Amino acid sequence: MRPQTGHPLSYRLLLAVDIQAYSSRSTSEQLRAQSDLCAALDAAAARTGLDRSRWDEQVGGDGELATLPEGTDPAPVAGDFVIAFGRALAELNKGRGDRRALRVRLALHHGTLTAGPFGPAGDAPIVVQRLLDSTPLRRLLRDDAARDVAYAVSDSLFEDVVRTGFCALPPRDFDPIRVRAKGAVFRGHVLTGPLRGPRGADGVPGPPVPSARIPGFPVLA
Repeated sequence: MRPQTGHPLSYRLLLAVDIQAYSSRSTSEQLRAQSDLCAALDAAAARTGLDRSRWDEQVGGDGELATLPEGTDPAPVAGDFVIAFGRALAELNKGRGDRRALRVRLALHHGTLTAGPFGPAGDAPIVVQRLLDSTPLRRLLRDDAARDVAYAVSDSLFEDVVRTGFCALPPRDFDPIRVRAKGAVFRGHVLTGPLRGPRGADGVPGPPVPSARIPGFPVLA
């Protein structure tokens, strides 16, 4: 007999984002960073037809874990949304010094979860958080001053979505990583190629974030 938990499993797309060097900012700078992150996420969602009011968000001071609605097409989120998010951050950071610039890590995964009193429970939230906190993703952002977004997808999302060709970011621009954390291994892919915007109404591509090929990928974290 199937156990009656009252919390059914669902298969959902998860997005996790975290602000770099958040704890080193003053209180007023932290508030500004939070507002900027929210504005960048809102702008990217609006540009790609996503409704953030429908996202189930577990918010922390320096970022959030968002569960997107059932039926969300993962290809535009994995490509167009991330590109628009990078462009929104570039616009926010224009003319700012290094200390005031908002630079973030972002990770995506799709998998099973169930709702819990303190947020989603299951393997999917764990996978996306391990990728978000991974050493390769942190190092990419640390070592490439021109990059505002360090972006990773899980191995399953890469195979099911990015490699299909329906994603605006080409699979050749991702490098595989293997993350070891708390006795488990998590596999993913990090975007090390350019984060290039889609063609606009004038047919001209948006400016790319420079490529950041790092010798030695994949890396054990």
